[in-house]
Order: sequence, then C-alpha cells, then structure tokens
Amino acid sequence: MQLKMTNLKSIINTAALFLFTAIVTSVHAQQVVVTDSTAINDRVQVEKDTVKPFEKFKVDGVAAVVGDFVVLESDIDKMYIELQSQGVSIKDVTNCNLAGRLLENKLYAHHAVQDSLVVSDAEIGAEVDQQLAYMTQQVGSLEKVLEFYKKDNEAEFRAELFEINKQNRLASNMQRKIVDAVEITPEEVREFFTNISEEERPVFGDEVEVAQIVVKPEIPQEEKQRIIDRLNEMREDVIENDASFNTKAVLYSQDPGSKSSGGKISLSRTDPFVKEFKDAAFSLQEGEISKPFKTEFGYHILTVDKIRGQQVDVRHILLIPDVTEETKNEARELIGNVRDRIRNDEITFAAAAREVSDEKETRESGGKLVNPTTGDTRFELTKIDPLLYEQVVNLEEGEVSLVLTDQDNTGRPFYKIITVLNRYPEHQANYAQDYNKIKDLALRDKQLKAIEKWQKEKIKETYVKVNGDYRECEYTSNWLKK
Repeated sequence: MQLKMTNLKSIINTAALFLFTAIVTSVHAQQVVVTDSTAINDRVQVEKDTVKPFEKFKVDGVAAVVGDFVVLESDIDKMYIELQSQGVSIKDVTNCNLAGRLLENKLYAHHAVQDSLVVSDAEIGAEVDQQLAYMTQQVGSLEKVLEFYKKDNEAEFRAELFEINKQNRLASNMQRKIVDAVEITPEEVREFFTNISEEERPVFGDEVEVAQIVVKPEIPQEEKQRIIDRLNEMREDVIENDASFNTKAVLYSQDPGSKSSGGKISLSRTDPFVKEFKDAAFSLQEGEISKPFKTEFGYHILTVDKIRGQQVDVRHILLIPDVTEETKNEARELIGNVRDRIRNDEITFAAAAREVSDEKETRESGGKLVNPTTGDTRFELTKIDPLLYEQVVNLEEGEVSLVLTDQDNTGRPFYKIITVLNRYPEHQANYAQDYNKIKDLALRDKQLKAIEKWQKEKIKETYVKVNGDYRECEYTSNWLKK
C-alpha cells in the first residue's frame, strides 16, 4: 500500500483509501473518468514473471512497466487533472503518489490475468454503453463528449473505455480475492484492541438507535388499471402500426435513468435489478414486447433489442401510478391514530410497527432501523443522513415524533413516525460495548497487512521497470527492487 499504518487513526484512513481502490469497478457511470491506458497495444514479449524482458522497446513517454501493462506519463498527467476537476484537494498529491497508485493497479491487473480471474467482455461492454449514455446526457451530445476527451471518433473512445474498465475490473477482482480470504477470530479482535494504547483508542461520537413506522397511501385500483391500459395501448401501437418503441420511451417513460436513451438498459442475470424486471428481460426473444408487468417502481413494458450470451440489451417504458388526495388523507389519519395509541400507552411502538407498518424491511423487528454502513442498529449522529439527523436530534429516548412526510423512490409521498430507542453518549472505545466496531477495525487491519504482504511478494517475482524521473520517487513499496 502507498500509506504505512502507524496507529489506529492511520488504520482507519488507510482502510478508507484501500476500499476506494477495491471498489473501483462499482463506480457509477457519472463518476467514470478516463485516467489511464491499459495493456500494451503492441504487446512486448516478456517471459512470465522474470526480471528481464526478451525484447527491447522504446520507452519514450513510458513511466513504468509492470508485467504486461504500462504506465504512461500521460496517464499520470490525466489522473492529476481529473482530481483537480473533481474538486479533490491536490495540495499534498505528487506525481510520485499517482505513479505509485497506478503501479499498484497494474500489478493487481497483471496477476488477475495470471490467476485466470474471469472478466466478462459483455459486462464491460454494457458498462461502456451506460457510461457513454450518461456522458451524452450530461453534455448534450456524443460529439461534445468526444471533443472533451479529445477523441476522433466513437469507436476509438469506446475501445479506450473498454480497456480501462476491463483493467480496473481485473484489479478489483484481484484485490477482492486477497481480502476475501482474510478472516478474524474473537481472540485476534481482543489482541488488536489490547495492543492499542489507551491514548490512541478511538472516540465514538454520540449514537442513537432509531425505529420508525411507515404508512403508505394506497393506490386506487382504477389508477392501476389506467396505467396498465395505457401501456397496452403503446404495446399494440408498436406491434400493429410499427410505431417506435424508442420514441415512446423518450416521450412517456418515467424512468429518469433510461428515458433519454429510449429506455435502453443492458443487464446480465447477476446484475442488481429487481426479479420481475430480470424475469421479463430473459424470457423474451429479440424483437418481442412483454405484456405490462409490475415491479416496486411501477408498471413496465419491455422489448429485447439484442441477446449477447448472458447479456441482454432491452428497452423499457415505466409508468408510475399515483395516489389520490383521499388515500393520502386516509394514510395520514391512520398513522396519526397509531401515534396517539402509543403515546397513551395503549400499544408499544414495536407492536404498532408489526401491526400497521408498510415497511417490510423493518416491520418484523418492531421498526428498528439498521445502519447500512455498519450493519448494526446504531447511528453516529455526526455521520447520519442529514434528513434523519433533523428528525431525531431533538427527540428524547422513548419520545415519538410528530407525523412526518417523506417520499419513496418513485416520488410518491408516505407518512411515518420515529422514536429514539437508545442514546449512547460520546465515549472512548469500550471492548464490550463497541465489539462490532472494533472487530471491523481489526479485520481491516488484517486485510491491509495481507495486501501489503501479497504486494511485497508479487513485486519480487514480477517484471517491473520504472523509467526516468520516476526512479527518483520514494515509494513505500519496493518498485525499484533495490
């Protein structure tokens, strides 16, 4: 790793840096940047994992070579500029830092290939499609995208994005393989904690445990049928009159992510789409159009553009049924009555949640929320979602909030009440009370050490050549093999 761990604070910071690298391939399309090139186009014939290449090649503009991959000087320049454009502080970032990071990435990618870790070209191609669609939507046209990235044509840009994404996926898979093999025992957690001096033990901020009851307005059956009928009309128009599915998606679909591209989505069976959507996508032949089907987002019709092995390109139209003022009033009245019953001690908050809450994820646990970051039920107030913070910061333990209005992922309103189950004041780490947090820190520490050990071993056995001024850098890893 490029940062050495010297105390608990650096464990936390380094872990965050490592995790950023480890999940690079899961970055959303809007965060994609072109920062480096990948495999050597005219690949140099190098004996596998030896210290001498069989064939010399021109190194002008090549900052380094790691196995079968190169780091170009222009890659480092692009990475620096991109950090600036994203608003990242570059005050203490040097070209040596960036070169070290790219060297690591190449090392992971090289050994992913050596270990035969599989990366699906179809999945990478779909990822490129989504990236280009998003970029085009952001700037207005593909021509502007190509101009921004100084590319002569779409094919050239697609090829570069494909290689970048594929290498990043290889590197990520290699890192994941290393850390997934790391496990931690309770004894190791205890040893980790006892080895932290008291003055270096972390302080955990004020925390709360929160529960909520959600009541959603019902969607009238007439509204559902209206949406289904409208989708059937569109389907029949495409089938019988050869109308454009693409145009209808642009004009009428309520899916903001695919509307501008004519409803186009590429997916595989392992992608995180809802089951109903995947079932429809993989049950049709090319050119077929589904009948209307329901998901948690609304009602869809879907057509298959192309089947590419385990990958399928589809277009869909989403229409979202709405609630009425009457059903909103009914939901608001119901949750108001529930709040009164709780405050009058007629029913506990947990029992009321199990009785009336429409939030299936929390209903059976009495409405108790789970922190998506840590996986436990505590929320640190300084790191909590701002909206939830506003709702709980002034509540006492056991107090029930006023009826609050929120929105689901389709924009429809729902109503909820919140209570604070427990408050935990700011405190220094306690082994018994904070075991899960300490276990997480201990596991990260062990994972980082595993990465460092792997990297040290692989640098020794891999062909690495660093050129020019980059030989003057002070790397924490032994890239110069001194």
